[in-house]
Amino acid sequence: MSKERIIVYTSGTFDMFHSNHLKMVNYAKALGDLLIVGVSTDELVSSYKAPPIVPFEERLAIIEGMKAPDMVIPQRSLDHTEIVKKLHIDIFVVGDDWTGKYDYLEDQGVKVFYFPYGAGTSSTVLKEKIYESYSEIKKRIDNHENPDIIKIPNKK
Repeated sequence: MSKERIIVYTSGTFDMFHSNHLKMVNYAKALGDLLIVGVSTDELVSSYKAPPIVPFEERLAIIEGMKAPDMVIPQRSLDHTEIVKKLHIDIFVVGDDWTGKYDYLEDQGVKVFYFPYGAGTSSTVLKEKIYESYSEIKKRIDNHENPDIIKIPNKK
């Protein structure tokens, strides 16, 4: 009798896709035989933090274009109870900024792994850097002196 496949689920916003997103998805893939990736809808993300910069359809397309996922689906809820049942999830992987929030899945027999983002890149940090950089540039532009205007004598 052959061993049953291990199904891994990971999910996220995946806004402004960066190397930590890639690392987490690849880590999740290495834990099992089949990887399902949930991409949070704009409505879901907006229910608990600022809306994503990159629209849902584009974030979904980016994840679909990756090598690791076997299936990519919309994620419409932060409660993963139903998705775990429907898709027979064995392992759930999420960033460590959610540590403790999904421990309830262990009661359903799901192993939960909180992927360590550490001090690396995050979409929030990227947004802050872009905003600060833009603000600095805008301040310089808005506060520069106007060049002398060259007056052209009236021609008759």
